[in-house]
Order: sequence, then C-alpha cells, then structure tokens
Amino acid sequence: MIELHAYSHSSASYRVRIALALKGIGVTHHSVCLRANDHQSTVYLDLNPQGRVPALVTEEGVLTQSLAIVDWLEEFYPRPSLYPQDPWQRSLCRAFAHVIASDIFPLQNLNVRRKLADDFGADEARVTQWCADWIAQGFGALEKETANRGWSPGQGYLYGQEPTLADICLVPQMNNARRFGVDLTMFPLLVRADAQARVHPAFLSTAPETQIDSQNLNPG
Repeated sequence: MIELHAYSHSSASYRVRIALALKGIGVTHHSVCLRANDHQSTVYLDLNPQGRVPALVTEEGVLTQSLAIVDWLEEFYPRPSLYPQDPWQRSLCRAFAHVIASDIFPLQNLNVRRKLADDFGADEARVTQWCADWIAQGFGALEKETANRGWSPGQGYLYGQEPTLADICLVPQMNNARRFGVDLTMFPLLVRADAQARVHPAFLSTAPETQIDSQNLNPG
C-alpha cells in the first residue's frame, strides 16, 4: 500500500494528489499540517529530512519532491500517461511545469514567507505583494509561451486531449495566484486552461477543500 504524507493546502501535495487520481491509484493519506509545524516534528523529519511535503511511502522506500513523485508514478503506472506522446511536446510540457514548480512556487512557499516576516520585518501586505509579483512574472512568461504555441481551449488541455503535468502544476498555482490577489485578467489563456482542468473529476476530488484536514482554513 502506498502512503501519502501531505497537507491539504500545499500546492506540491495537490499536484501529487491529482496525479494519483488521474492514474486511479489508491493511497493511504496522512495529514502533515504546515501551520501546526507537523513537518518539523522528529517523526516526520525521520521520514523526510528536508521537512517538506509531500512524501510518498512505497515498498521501495520514501520519495519526496512532487515532480519526482509524478515521474515515479509515470514509470511504475504508465497508463494513463501524464505526458504528451510526442517527444518535443513532452519536453515543452516539462518546461511549463518547471517554470511553476522550480521558479514560481519556491519564492512564495511558507518557509520563504516566514523568513521575509521574521528576518526582514515584512508585514503581511508586503509578503503578499512579494508573492503576487513573482507569480505574475512567471505567469507572464507562460502566457506568452502558450500563445506562441497557438493553444486554445478548443484544442483540449494544455498539451493534449487529457490532462498532463502542465495542467497538474497550473491549477494549484492558480489557487495561490487568487489567494495572493494576482490580477489574472493579464493571463486569459492560463485562466481558460485552469478553468478547463479544474472541473475534471481528478482535480475536483483532490482539491484542498475536499481533504480531511481542510478545516484548517489558514493555508500554508
């Protein structure tokens, strides 16, 4: 049995939940509340020394980092695939996902926000603006790239007729964009792509508000 240690409001956790749902893989869920600092407990640090979520416990061991987990799922549960079949499109899809997971998200996660407040005296408004600015900058690049590809909602999801890693990363990041007050009117294609993906059953059933620990309404 696979076990997922995750937090309802964590974008990285949401990515993995979506991937598991798209592939129809059942897991045992364990809540790791970031706001309660569960990720810094001795028990959790023994499981994941980095103290981040998610962590996937498999028969082979513990795997961390959401995109690494998605790749592992793709290797061991190849159908349905979370990537386009064409090698070039697969690479473009990965690049889209990494703009979010590697460039945008790390600058607005909980540890960074706490550091800005504790070490640099940033108040809530400044922290929020910091997050919004980095999200908008990354979204601007993704919007332009999506337009350059000639994508439109009538073509399906971002990289095909089924959701891919790009959609898996976009929807949780859109949640964050709304939370930090990003002006999404500047990104009409991303908004359309998000709207299309988030009504898919795999996205609906794994959304933060559907999770056991969602009663913590102050997300991390």
